[in-house]
Amino acid sequence: MQTGKILGISGPTVSVDLKGLKLYERVFVGHGLLTGEVVRLERSHAVIQVYEETRGLGVGEPVKGLGMPLTVRLGPGLIGGMYDGLQRPLERMRKEMGPFIRVWKEMYGLDYMKRWDFIPSVKPGDELQYGMIIGEIQEGAFKHYLMCGSEQGTVARIASGDISLDEPFGEFTGGLEIPGCHEWPVRMPRPYRKKFAPVTPLVTGQRIIDFLFPLARGGAAIIPGGFGTGKTIFEQSVAKFADVDIVVYVGCGERGNEMADLIAEFDELEDPWTKRRLRDRTILVVNTSNMPVAAREASIYTAVTMAEYYRDMGYNVLFLADSLSRWAEALREISTSLEEMPGEEGYPTYLASRLSSFIERAGVVETMNGRIGSLSMILSVSPPGGDFTEPVTQACLRTTGAFFMLDTSLAHRRHFPAINWFQSYSLYAGDLSEHYCREVAPEWEELRRRCNQILQQEESVREVAEIVGIEGLQDADRLVMRVAERIRTEFLGQNAYSDDAFSPPDKTLVLIRSIVEYHDRAAERLKQGATLDEAMKGEQ
Repeated sequence: MQTGKILGISGPTVSVDLKGLKLYERVFVGHGLLTGEVVRLERSHAVIQVYEETRGLGVGEPVKGLGMPLTVRLGPGLIGGMYDGLQRPLERMRKEMGPFIRVWKEMYGLDYMKRWDFIPSVKPGDELQYGMIIGEIQEGAFKHYLMCGSEQGTVARIASGDISLDEPFGEFTGGLEIPGCHEWPVRMPRPYRKKFAPVTPLVTGQRIIDFLFPLARGGAAIIPGGFGTGKTIFEQSVAKFADVDIVVYVGCGERGNEMADLIAEFDELEDPWTKRRLRDRTILVVNTSNMPVAAREASIYTAVTMAEYYRDMGYNVLFLADSLSRWAEALREISTSLEEMPGEEGYPTYLASRLSSFIERAGVVETMNGRIGSLSMILSVSPPGGDFTEPVTQACLRTTGAFFMLDTSLAHRRHFPAINWFQSYSLYAGDLSEHYCREVAPEWEELRRRCNQILQQEESVREVAEIVGIEGLQDADRLVMRVAERIRTEFLGQNAYSDDAFSPPDKTLVLIRSIVEYHDRAAERLKQGATLDEAMKGEQ
């Protein structure tokens, strides 16, 4: 471990006199062993970004290089946990320090003392390579498949039964131990054999998404919206009801009271799929707005690496981030402190490429052990003033397949989810319609087309009505407006705190079919000479 000293301090940015460092190497800074990362190398010194509060740090204090990048520990015990942006367990820190974390300290994200019942799937003489499964452990409702890390070779001994992560799970020929967990650099995507096009729908229970703008497993979507449009509530509803195995939720720069409410809900609510606590299938990464800004930038990488780990076991994982705008603001603040050339609106010039490389970690893959797993992303964006032309939203649009635009005017009318059905889109709709027509009902795509048609007709009729008034419209146009109103209120609107918060595809089909058939029968009566009131009365 190399040792140097601090030369200068500017907020979270520290200059150090330490030779031999590498870019993105992890370091311990000062007597308090604050965690930092090398972000720039100069001829005479290195610049370190400290992930913790630097108040009280002094010039001349020691700096130690660890010879490795920022990593997370991957092993059994992650599900149900709550971590900060550096994977330190917040609940364990609260027990040791109380409700206010005043002194940051190094703490492993995994409980090395907990005992597990290990069932091996390999035997002495087997050859192990990276990603191969060595055995399984029951982790709550899920089987946790232990995978071989960087240690590879011929198995000489393998453990079985009661064991903790503090003990070796076996040995390779030559004496090298087989650990029960391994570390992985957060900024490096985990490898896989093959990547597939997403063709299976991710059922969220939100009708406007599943029916009009479907999201595929392994796909990526953004939810941009101004303040008060319901981004957080929408993501929490998806986290509760989405048809996935494991949810990884990262609160990136969120307000502390919102995260506290989320945690309380996840502790109390029942998972509709496993009938256990919702928390038991969720990993929470909490980096609230009052935590160090540099750790906010690292938090989404910490979270997505844990999501990839469970994807590699063959699970369907949903990654939720709230919000990318606050992550980008942290990136801008770090870039400014490093005196880098600013780009549009002060964001660094590499904002788009950094976002693209992160979002591309979503997908359906064949893992290194031959299983098929998926990692889906739903990312919220908080554009300042609701301006969707700002850099973060535009950069995300280029790399995601679905765009769920939250409309301030809909939110003001108390229509939730406030997704604008004219501005939103999904590039997965064409492929997924075949699945819905085959698995749910053959008329799914036709009903979707009719629903869009009625909404579009109503928008055109509304423009005419603003000029001539409702009374000046023909009965057929007034019927369209009434049916569109039913679609908005009875079908597209869902109360997140009622029994209607989750709508399976069968229920969605029944609702939209009844509304479209209602329109068709009333329109037929109008053609036969009935008045609008008579046609509507015949449907009541």
